[in-house]
Amino acid sequence: MKDTLLALSAKGWDYLATSEVPQPEPKAPGELADAVNTVLGIASWAGTAAGVAGVLITGVMMAVSVKRGEGSEHMSRLGMVLGGCILIAAAGPVVTFFFQEN
Repeated sequence: MKDTLLALSAKGWDYLATSEVPQPEPKAPGELADAVNTVLGIASWAGTAAGVAGVLITGVMMAVSVKRGEGSEHMSRLGMVLGGCILIAAAGPVVTFFFQEN
């Protein structure tokens, strides 16, 4: 650290203030973007499939409980499953809204 400060004082602090800072483009390389899009597509598909399975399983559990005469709180479970489905469906648009390029 001391050597860096000595070097800067030898060049002068004006050099540090006037030098240009590189501004790289915030874009991923093409191959990386394709791989990330593939992974995100698979994750989106899996989330949708899990949501459908969750709704079906909750429906089956509700039907079995009614047949047995048991009262259970399946509506809260169904609400959580549907909330998860909404979260999965809204993830892409929410991220796009907050990180859109101007």
